[in-house]
Amino acid sequence: MLLIYVEQLTERLTYTLDFVLTDRGVSFDVTTDEGRFTAFEGLKLNYSNRIFEGSANLSPAPILFDDGIQVYGIDKGVFEEEECLGVNGRMDPLAAIFYVLSRMEEYNSKILDKHGRFPSTNSVLSRFQWLDRVVCDRWAEAFLRFLVKNGQQVVHTAIPFKAVPTFDIDNAYAFKLKRGLRHWLAVLKDILKGRTHRIIEREQVIYGGHKDPYDTYERISALKEEGFEVKLFWLLGDYTKFDRNISYKNKRHRKLIKRMSAVARIGIHPSYKSNSYEFYLNAEKERLEEIIEEPVDHGRQHYLKVHLPYTYQHLETAEIRHEYSMGYPDHYGFRAGTARPFKWFDLEFNKTSQLVVHPFAYMDGTLNEYMDLKPTDAKLVVKKLMDEVKTYGGDFVFIWHNETIGDYAKWKGWKDVFEYTLDISKTNE
Repeated sequence: MLLIYVEQLTERLTYTLDFVLTDRGVSFDVTTDEGRFTAFEGLKLNYSNRIFEGSANLSPAPILFDDGIQVYGIDKGVFEEEECLGVNGRMDPLAAIFYVLSRMEEYNSKILDKHGRFPSTNSVLSRFQWLDRVVCDRWAEAFLRFLVKNGQQVVHTAIPFKAVPTFDIDNAYAFKLKRGLRHWLAVLKDILKGRTHRIIEREQVIYGGHKDPYDTYERISALKEEGFEVKLFWLLGDYTKFDRNISYKNKRHRKLIKRMSAVARIGIHPSYKSNSYEFYLNAEKERLEEIIEEPVDHGRQHYLKVHLPYTYQHLETAEIRHEYSMGYPDHYGFRAGTARPFKWFDLEFNKTSQLVVHPFAYMDGTLNEYMDLKPTDAKLVVKKLMDEVKTYGGDFVFIWHNETIGDYAKWKGWKDVFEYTLDISKTNE
């Protein structure tokens, strides 16, 4: 066991030590008792501004012992040969981990995009070009090296790697099940824009028995047989400008959802407007529960709309326990500096929540639509990100949509990127 001396015991400290030590199989205890610490003959860390003989000594930055959200001086330095975040001029990997993992920089941020989202360009990880690194796990490993270097022979276990394909079902079908006024308005729009091919394709699907281009559910279903733990997030909000799925009342749509629930975990994809109105979140969750006939505790925000702390507080109140929105729409990488699931720390109440955050590494639309990459270049990005997670451990969660793996329209050639992700996840290279 590792005994850690501190002058003040806080929940922030315990939270961070659990992330660094408990998840790596290292047992520890924390004490404010100087006598106990001095007499202890096992592995020891002094995490205070005092000096003790016979232990590793690390001078802390104040962040783990503060209340509320303070303004800290943030810079870039090196700790145990690893580039590290400096807090108030101190290279303290524990403080750095908490700062990034808690998403402190996002609280009260006034710089948001047109959808009210915190942009990647405003993050400290982007500023220091660390977005493609699981920096929190790198710093955790550096912290363990520091202990060993200072005579504390801590033995830890490696974090396992797992690939987790996930899909957002924003629009179950391109043409199928869209009848009546919605059908004719779509036809009119295609006529006005001169999209004759769309009119022909629509007629072939609705009247000619052709397969809908967004109908990729056979491929998604097959992933279970390939050994993947698949997650689907289904949009069931009422029709609006940003929420355009087929009505949850449609019997064939409901049958599809029920069928897919047999091969994948289905979570709610809360509508665009639900981020501002909690009522819609609860109503949409209840719709999904009624369709699949089981409780729903997984979720990912439509448009990845996360506004801390309010979005996560609302999700926790709605009994969502697993949240999959932690990533950026405009850039790939690791928004929270890790690929591992972790409990969200609510800085407003200064406590560990019960909401488990599952970060994702990349989204299809990020690579194609936001960054305008070619499929060949996208593969290089995927390989780099996956190598990082394989090295330091965690869940390689990645986001696709049913329509984007269909090689249709602007997604021509992108199914190959999806299949490439699956293939390299199975190798040890």
